[in-house]
Amino acid sequence: MSATTPGPASRGGLTGEYAPPAPDRELVARSGDGIRFPVEVYGREDAPAVVLSHGWTCSTRFWAPVIRDLTASGHRVIAYDQRGHGRSPAARTPAAYSTAMLADDLCAVLDAALEPGERAVIGGHSMGGMTLMAAAGRDQLREHAAALLLCSTGAQHLTGEARVIPLRSERMRTAAHRMMLGAKAPLGPVTPLTRKALAYGTLGRRPRRETVEATAQIVHACPTPVRAAWGGVLAELDLAVKVPHLDAPTAVIIGTHDRLTPVSHARQLAAMLPHCAGLHELPGRGHMTPLEEPGTVSAVLAELVRDHLGRGHLDHRSTVKESA
Repeated sequence: MSATTPGPASRGGLTGEYAPPAPDRELVARSGDGIRFPVEVYGREDAPAVVLSHGWTCSTRFWAPVIRDLTASGHRVIAYDQRGHGRSPAARTPAAYSTAMLADDLCAVLDAALEPGERAVIGGHSMGGMTLMAAAGRDQLREHAAALLLCSTGAQHLTGEARVIPLRSERMRTAAHRMMLGAKAPLGPVTPLTRKALAYGTLGRRPRRETVEATAQIVHACPTPVRAAWGGVLAELDLAVKVPHLDAPTAVIIGTHDRLTPVSHARQLAAMLPHCAGLHELPGRGHMTPLEEPGTVSAVLAELVRDHLGRGHLDHRSTVKESA
């Protein structure tokens, strides 16, 4: 692992609990295609590790309230921007975006941020959860995953089961959602109208004004070509065959008002997982559960650390340092 001096965290207009904390240090990961991208680390170096992978059109800023909760309770948090999001470089061509790239980048982060054999709890939201599924069976995930969290995500049939565009016909609903995911038109500035539209599609009933604003600021910051390229990947997503190979204990979180990946996806995942560590349905919450109910998401991650990681990480890190 090689550390770099932390750069200034871009607040991007986010305030209060959604203002991103500055990382304590940064590392550099190198993915399979040679692309290098920064990895942010928060908290004490000897604390139990939680690795977080964000979803489509988001960035590490999305995890701000969860990072703050976890570090305050004595955890080390490792977060990174998915390819083309935040500070991560875009792929060389739109055709390069794939679920394999998601898995490659996650494995590069695990290699960069964790010692050989060191275990961590790894959580992913939406496309970040799909990243964990895509990495199922990879050596790095088996080596490092003490437990997993799949948050507001699905493995397949995203366009047919989504309810953002509430058409009765599944065929028409699928076509409409495919167009939405792959749209190459810019979202434009954050306005009252765009806030309202985004809140309808991504948040639950009666979201707080601050949550609506944070969601808009984060999503609108995603470059249009990146949003469209990853949207095309999601439209064709089929990772169901991978789910039974997630052999670490895995918890599932879903908002009951999620229009992008409805509750049916979470229940299907829980049924397919070989070691489901609990299905948590959050009443009235939408797709952005780590923004809408960060305390619950943080508590589930901390519970996974307690139950499946414990103090084993300390023993391992001590052994590594003594043998170095």
